[in-house]
Amino acid sequence: MNLLLDIVTYTCKFGLDLICEVDVDEFKKIPKTGPAIIYANHSGTIEAPIVYSNLYPRKITGFGKAELWKKPFFNWLFTLWGIIPVNRGEMDTAALKEAYKKLDEGYFFGLTPEGTRSKDNQGLLPAKAGIVMLALRNNPLIIPIAHVGGTHFGTNIKKLKRTKITTRVGKSFRLKTSMGRVSKEIRQQMADEMMYQVAILLPEQLRGAYSDMSKMTEDYLVFEN
Repeated sequence: MNLLLDIVTYTCKFGLDLICEVDVDEFKKIPKTGPAIIYANHSGTIEAPIVYSNLYPRKITGFGKAELWKKPFFNWLFTLWGIIPVNRGEMDTAALKEAYKKLDEGYFFGLTPEGTRSKDNQGLLPAKAGIVMLALRNNPLIIPIAHVGGTHFGTNIKKLKRTKITTRVGKSFRLKTSMGRVSKEIRQQMADEMMYQVAILLPEQLRGAYSDMSKMTEDYLVFEN
């Protein structure tokens, strides 16, 4: 075990428990071993370290926007945590290959299909289909997570007020992989079906682009028993 990694991660969890009220029991629904893709809505900056520190010591990694590596603290922390820098707005094949490698090694891989953080409680943004490229590789388990409350963190911390983060873990599933070639349109439908699994875990007012539940389909999802 990496002693420095242990110290930093458990210290991070202790600090997060002081400044946030997190319902950690939901994380018990997540298996002890991977590989698996864990994906969530992206409404704040605090959710990712909450997920990482509460799943540790599971092997877990994920994508982080490459520009954060220009900041010394995040460069040090994300490098220690093994987070993969990704260049947004382009097909970053190097980052994708590294993600494939981590899944092959049994890691939990965390990401946010929206690609960017939604602001001012606008709710879910349309999903990018890139998550499907990861999910179709070796057909890993896929676990949806929904967070509520992270948008208030910045304001609350300035007032020395704890932030209540409500986390919900949804039903695990895999994608159907037996249909042959997967077109661009099918990849997008898969991504949208995955995001609806997050939407059903959120309050109606935070479902955003996925508010119309009559459009929810599960054609390409195979749920675990």
